[in-house]
Amino acid sequence: MRSLLTALGVVIGVGAVIAMEAIGEGAKARVAQTFESMGTNLLIVLPGSTSAGGLQGGWGTQPTLTWDDLQGIRAELPAVRTAAPVLRAASTVQSDEQNWTTSIVGTSPPYLAIRAWSVAAGRAFDQGDVDGGAKVVMLGATAAEKLYGRDANPVGQMVRIKRMPFQVIGLLARKGQSPMGQDYDDTAIVPFTTFQAKIQGGLSKFIGGVIFVSARAPDETARALSEITGFLRDRHHLAPGADDDFSVRNLAEIASAQQEGIRVLTTLLAAIAAVSLLVGGIGIMNIMLVSVTERTREIGVRMAVGAKPLDIMSQFLAEALALSTAGGFCGLALGYGAARQLAARFHWPTIFRPEIVLIAIGFSAAVGVIFGLYPASKASRLDPIEALRFE
Repeated sequence: MRSLLTALGVVIGVGAVIAMEAIGEGAKARVAQTFESMGTNLLIVLPGSTSAGGLQGGWGTQPTLTWDDLQGIRAELPAVRTAAPVLRAASTVQSDEQNWTTSIVGTSPPYLAIRAWSVAAGRAFDQGDVDGGAKVVMLGATAAEKLYGRDANPVGQMVRIKRMPFQVIGLLARKGQSPMGQDYDDTAIVPFTTFQAKIQGGLSKFIGGVIFVSARAPDETARALSEITGFLRDRHHLAPGADDDFSVRNLAEIASAQQEGIRVLTTLLAAIAAVSLLVGGIGIMNIMLVSVTERTREIGVRMAVGAKPLDIMSQFLAEALALSTAGGFCGLALGYGAARQLAARFHWPTIFRPEIVLIAIGFSAAVGVIFGLYPASKASRLDPIEALRFE
């Protein structure tokens, strides 16, 4: 019981390290997964804001992005892989038996590639559909479920949007929710030319929405942002020092900031766990010192029959190492179980990195050696005659 209580500090310390690292890594993976679902290396270009009577309308309230801007971003900037317009409106979609109000998105074929969104059934619309203003639609999983029931395949069916018939040509793969809880799958996607002609009127040369841009690689998003900013300022003839009449959002920076916050919190919790290990090490040292005192006669007998100081030191070091290592493995099991329970509660993945497990076990063993060294050294320096006389 005394040995168990001695090792308890190490058990709690190692368990806390393992649990916090596993949860922290899982949280970072969840953040990365969430932002990947928003799009691949995604930048969002928003139009300007209105200003009337000293009141600012906010980004997107003043159309400033043109279709020529879109073509230039897509064709002339080296760091940009592709770009697509995104026009939105809420409207009711009607099937033969049901109706559902959802978000209608007007866009171009590169949109699905930018969003890393696959088609589960049917096909995506192509440039021919855009050029011809075809009345075709791709349904998100939630919209399709509301209109046709769970697990139904709506491809080939006809739906009505704004009382006009559209043919369902594709069912999008399920994508999940945004960081703010928005259901990505509650949508219907049509060619932007059809959107402007049949759903919501266009603004002549201006884009009545935003532009989604995909950088060529994750490490080129900052370069793409800089290129877009310089390109649009030049096209809009903005004087040096003048405010931009557009805004470019870099979602990678938001994800990086969130991951940095999680990393700092995980490091803080790991530091607290390290203090638990330190307290556990002091406990081991204290109990080994008591053990040396209780076993003084035993040490004297061993020395009297030929044991060298190194033998005595090795014995007590081995005992301290066994206590701390056993505590480390118990802590590993405790941390694994705690991480699983927390992950199940918060619906986070748990990621156990082998190097963290090895570091935690190695650290617990080092605690045993370091804090067992003084009691072992004290035992090895005992005088055999005095030890045999000890009561």
